Amino acid sequence: MGDADLFEAQRGRLLGLAYRMLGSRADAEDVMQDAWLRWSAADRIAIDSAEAYLVTIVTRLCLDRLKSARAKREIYVGPWLPEPIPDAEALSPHAATELADDLSFALLLALERLSPLERAAFLLHDVFDAPFAEVAAALDRSEAAVRQLAARARKAVRDQRAVRRVSPDAHARLLNAFTAALASRDPGQLKAILREDVVAITDGGGRKVAALNPIRGADRVMRFFLGLRKKLDARGLSYAATPMMFNGAPGLLIAIDGVLDQVLTCSVEGAQIAAIYSVRNPDKLTAFANRIGLSLEQRVPTPS
Repeated sequence: MGDADLFEAQRGRLLGLAYRMLGSRADAEDVMQDAWLRWSAADRIAIDSAEAYLVTIVTRLCLDRLKSARAKREIYVGPWLPEPIPDAEALSPHAATELADDLSFALLLALERLSPLERAAFLLHDVFDAPFAEVAAALDRSEAAVRQLAARARKAVRDQRAVRRVSPDAHARLLNAFTAALASRDPGQLKAILREDVVAITDGGGRKVAALNPIRGADRVMRFFLGLRKKLDARGLSYAATPMMFNGAPGLLIAIDGVLDQVLTCSVEGAQIAAIYSVRNPDKLTAFANRIGLSLEQRVPTPS
C-alpha cells in the first residue's frame, strides 16, 4: 500500500479525532493537510506503526492549535458552539466504545471544558480505544500520567454530560413539537416541552444577532423564541424549518425568506428538551448551505 493509500485509509478516523479535539471541521481539515505534509516527508524505516504515527501527528498538531483557539475564544462574541457537521458517519473512530458514535453538542461542550491534555487522553483512550501505551507516546507522557489525565477527564465528562441520549425518533418528535409550538405561537404548548431548567445557547460569532449569554429557564427560553417569531411576523418574513441530521442527531435547518439563517438542535431528557443549541454564525454553516443550495447572509442584520 502506497503512502497516499495508507493515509487515506486512516483519514476518517484522524479527521474524527481532529474534529473532536477542535470542535471545528474547517480547523480539522487544516490539521489533516499539515499531517499529510509531515507524513509524506517522514522516514518510513523509523516508523513501526503507520496508524500510531499518524494519530500522534494529528494529536500534537491539535494540541498546538488549541493554544491559539483558546485565545480566540476569549474574544469570541457571545457563546461559542462547535461547527455542526452534516456527515458525522465520515468521522467515525471505528471503535466499539460507549462514546464512539457520540458527536452531540452536549459531549463536545463537555470536552471544551477540559484541559487540552485531558481532552486528548480521554478521546484517544475512551473514544478511539487506543491503549494507554500508545496514548502515552502520543502525548509524550508516562502511562501513569495519561491514566490520571483520562480518569479526571472521564469524571468531568460524566458530571457535565447530565442529559441522557434518547432514540433518534424521540429526539425528532420533540423537535417537531418545538416547530409546531413556534408555528402556533402558543406559549403553553412550547413551555410544555421544555424542562424548567432548560438552557438555550445561540452562537452568532459577531456575524449574526444572537443572545450574548445563555438563556436559562423555561419561561425565558419560551419568551425568547416566541419573541423572535413575532419579530419575523411583524416584518413579513417567511420562516421554514427543515429536518436534517447533523452531528449524528436530528436537527433543524432554519431559513428566513429563503436564506439559511441557522441550524438548531437540542439535548433531550425524558420527554422534554433540556438544552437548545442554535448556530447562526455563517462561518460555521457553509457546508449546509452548499449541500441544500441556499445562500448565506454575510452581514449582521440591523435590529428591528
